[in-house]
Amino acid sequence: MLRTLLSDDRPRSRVLAGLLILVVLGLALAPFVFPGIRSLNTAATICVFIVLVASYDLLLGYTGIVSFAHTMFYGIGAYGVAIALHAMPGSWGAVALGTVCGLALAMGLALLIGLFALRVQAIFFAMVTLAVASAFLILASQLSTLTGGEDGLTYRVPRLLSPAFRMVDGQVLGVRLDGRIVSYYLIFASALVLVLAMLRIVNSPFGRVLQAIRENEFRAEALGYRTAVYRTAATCLAAGAAALAGVLMALWLKYTGPDTTLSLSIMIDILLMVVIGGMGTIYGAVIGATLFVLAKNYLQVLMASAAASVADVPLLVDLISPERWLLWLGVLFVLSVYFFPTGIVGRLRERA
Repeated sequence: MLRTLLSDDRPRSRVLAGLLILVVLGLALAPFVFPGIRSLNTAATICVFIVLVASYDLLLGYTGIVSFAHTMFYGIGAYGVAIALHAMPGSWGAVALGTVCGLALAMGLALLIGLFALRVQAIFFAMVTLAVASAFLILASQLSTLTGGEDGLTYRVPRLLSPAFRMVDGQVLGVRLDGRIVSYYLIFASALVLVLAMLRIVNSPFGRVLQAIRENEFRAEALGYRTAVYRTAATCLAAGAAALAGVLMALWLKYTGPDTTLSLSIMIDILLMVVIGGMGTIYGAVIGATLFVLAKNYLQVLMASAAASVADVPLLVDLISPERWLLWLGVLFVLSVYFFPTGIVGRLRERA
């Protein structure tokens, strides 16, 4: 049963299997094991970014396509739900309409980009996607009547997903079961289904062809595979998964703006997560997204505690000041690339 769920793609490392079980159990029990708004928000962000990073790894790791437009598809999904809920507050019909429209638009744009740009060399395709993503960011920032401009959109989600909803009176295991818990488990379950679906895709005959294209496109073409068709299909699938990740984030935040969905910094974060976890493996997305989001949310807090404990050491207290958390995040990334050149998952599988 488990092998079927994992599409017969076993971790092949006891350490990796343990880490994956720890991540899944931690996310599944997060509202009860790590109570508090910040912890719940961190867990929800991890779930969304696991889907987003896995969808990008479908392009970069499995097909060898370098794209800088992935945040555009992510933003399209988020804006689809945001615009619909802004027009029809608190409606499940708006959620469905926004999801379908965002998904269709994201995959349609991915199809156009694939048809027009995937026949060029890799660096030129990357530049085309960067230009398209930048144009979409500017468009979203300027269409204030539709997207809210730089301020973004704030909207009301269905009552079942809002903190006003109560499943039971009182608390269960010290946690109040309100709409926020329902919203979190909706995101967790959706992320789990999407990751398992992508795991099935990459381990199917279609996924094997994508890996063949990554290794040697000319040889795959010589064997009779229409590489442009497969690369375009991979782009559309990745765009659809990214759009669904945007939908989940929009439902969780109840706010959508250019900085939270379309910024280049998010694209850089996605690249870092893919590299840290390991390219060409969906498990790498799980590990990379979890470690990166945890570091981004809690490294500053840990550094503040460490700085307080060495307050009497002048040079050291300045070096580990919380204001320099981005510097140390960069150092951690450099060290991870140096010691794990194939990513954490790749390294663990090599040792096993």
